[in-house]
This record gives sequence, C-alpha cells and structure tokens, in this order.
Amino acid sequence: MATAVGLSEAAVRQRVQRMLDAGIVQIVAVTDPLRVGFQREAMIGVRVSGDTREVADAIAALPEVDYVVLTAGSFDLILEIVAEDDEHLLSLINDRIRALPQVRETETFVYLRLVKQTFTWGAR
Repeated sequence: MATAVGLSEAAVRQRVQRMLDAGIVQIVAVTDPLRVGFQREAMIGVRVSGDTREVADAIAALPEVDYVVLTAGSFDLILEIVAEDDEHLLSLINDRIRALPQVRETETFVYLRLVKQTFTWGAR
C-alpha cells in the first residue's frame, strides 16, 4: 500500500491507525454464508405500528439478522437474514419477528443467487 500511495510504510501505518481510532475505517473479514454452512439468505420488508426504532432494536438483537434499516416507502424496516435452511428461516419469521406485537406485516424476498456484493463505497 505504501508504494501505491507514495509514502513510507510507517506513514501509512500511522494514517490507517488514526482512521481506525476515529472510527472512519473498520477492518473486517466478510464471509460467504453459503460456504460456511448456511443455506438460506433473505431480505425481509417489515411494516410496523408504533415506534419503528423500538422494533428495529428488537429485531437487530436477533443473531441471524445482519442488516436492519429504517426506511421511507412501502416498508418501515428492511432486514437481511442468514438462516441455516428454510425451516430456520420460517422459524425466524413466524416465531420471532412476526411474534413482536408491533409487527403488522412482513414480505420475504428469498435470495436465489447473489450476483454482486461490493464494499467499495467512497472509492473512486
């Protein structure tokens, strides 16, 4: 990296550390759920009554949910779920998400194939 940006390794290390400390950058590993034993991914649109933030927090606490967004439009929340299989997905939706009293409706979009996923926002 140092050669690519024309700096010394020490300067690059210091800049990266400052961005990490400031919370600007995170260094993470991204796994492919299908390659580590999970067979089902889905996006779920949720319509709620009451405080959307409370429902978002409750759903975000579920370990199978890896993405929760409060939205404007047809849904109040959009979730991404990684499940072991269809039975696990059904249990999550029916027994845990729809069981929340403020959840009015859900619509599930099962992933058939992931075509593109990037983490390069801001890079030009």
